[in-house]
Amino acid sequence: MSTPIDGTGVSSASIDDRGFFGHPRGLSTLFFTEMWERFSFYGLRAILFLYMTTELAKGGLALPRPYAGLIMATYASSVYWTPLIGGWLADKWLGARRAVLIGGIIIACGHFSMAIDSMPTFYLGLTLIAIGTGFLKPNVSTMVGYLYDEGDARRDAGFSIFYMGINLGALLAPLVVGYLGQRVEWHYGFGAAGVFMVMGLIQYVVGRKRLRGVGEKPARQPDIAQVTKGLDESASGFDFITAALAAIGGVLGFLGGWKWGGAGLVGGLFPGVMFFFLGYILGTLRGLSRGDVLRVAVIFILFVFSVIFWMSFEQAATSLTLFADKLTRLNILGFKFPSSWYQSVQPTFVVLLAPVFAAIWLKLGKRNPSSPAKFSIGLFFAALAFAVVALASTLIPMTGGAELTEAQKIGPLWLVGVYFLQTLGELCLSPVGLSTVTKVSPARLVGLMMGVWFLSISIGNFVAGIMGGMFNEKAEGALVHLFGIVAVITIIASVVLLALTPLIRKMTPQAA
Repeated sequence: MSTPIDGTGVSSASIDDRGFFGHPRGLSTLFFTEMWERFSFYGLRAILFLYMTTELAKGGLALPRPYAGLIMATYASSVYWTPLIGGWLADKWLGARRAVLIGGIIIACGHFSMAIDSMPTFYLGLTLIAIGTGFLKPNVSTMVGYLYDEGDARRDAGFSIFYMGINLGALLAPLVVGYLGQRVEWHYGFGAAGVFMVMGLIQYVVGRKRLRGVGEKPARQPDIAQVTKGLDESASGFDFITAALAAIGGVLGFLGGWKWGGAGLVGGLFPGVMFFFLGYILGTLRGLSRGDVLRVAVIFILFVFSVIFWMSFEQAATSLTLFADKLTRLNILGFKFPSSWYQSVQPTFVVLLAPVFAAIWLKLGKRNPSSPAKFSIGLFFAALAFAVVALASTLIPMTGGAELTEAQKIGPLWLVGVYFLQTLGELCLSPVGLSTVTKVSPARLVGLMMGVWFLSISIGNFVAGIMGGMFNEKAEGALVHLFGIVAVITIIASVVLLALTPLIRKMTPQAA
């Protein structure tokens, strides 16, 4: 039987529930919910930039690449900061289980909106998907944790199974959505992403009994004194510093996006949002002990390097997508495939290599590199990936603006190699970053610091979108310059972080 629901609406499943490969049956429901949600997300990601930059005659929007990059930057970054709000709303009022259902419905509506061929529905769809992801993404992961009692040895394995669902969705999505979008009709691809999100919702609703007592709506409201105390504590973060930083960021963003019209102004909101969260965090951190300040400082140091890593990694959906479409051969043994299929390479490597990396870290034991050292290794692989694609760019002939023939394009193995190196970097940095935040953060700030980690991914996505808009295969040396800059920035970051590693270890508590 399940443990009782506490004041936050959290309950966990009994140790006796082993109906899903030795794990609680509810894990199967959450596994497929997340898999189909990630399918819809990565399906859209595979074709979005291509759709925006493809000429009108081929069904695209023919947007200028810098403008398309701004839209991509705004959308992709929003997907990673809206969960801060969705998670908070679930904790306070909705409960995780209801928030996941609401989020999934909004996401599906967003995809179906994009299936309609018009600019208003295009922008509406992106907005709805970002909002829906904010509700679903943090809360479905939270519910996985609620399935296990405290100290349940199956917890880590359960999250590994759940993580596999994410990568299965990411692997399959470009194959299906990419084919429909590029070979049939773009809006069929967008619609297909919505159909699979609906499939995930159907099985979520059908399997709701498996989640009974998990992620419930908060059952008890605190008394007036507790409410007042909570408001007073929260208000410390919403002071003059918060308001001033948000205003500065908003003004800078609007000025920068003015020339692009509506989408530019929406993109201009991003700096305001980031400055607002920065102000809130600064307000919250006042009054910490010296030890806690050092812990938070470690996380913010890693935050900077995380931004640089995701700035390079997330160009898989922008500049590397165009590189695949325009400059890389799209045939193997006589079979010509859509360029979006290259985006299935990375999750395939993750599925194959994640168990290998887990075994390596376990095997090393006490010789295991520290978290900052693993970060540095991850950045090194990211730099190496862009050095490879910069080198590949030198092999592509200039044709005076004419389309390249298949013989003039580079072979598929170049791009596969780039994705392989990026995956090595991801496996060194991404899971390590999540683990480090939970270990290093002061106990009462774990949630806030996890939000900081996701903000680093959000900012990295924003920068990646802007840089993707700079892709220009027709100007001699432009791609070598673009990819070379990314490689240089990332390798410098790797060396600097490696040099800082002894200092960071001194700042980090021994237990972490």
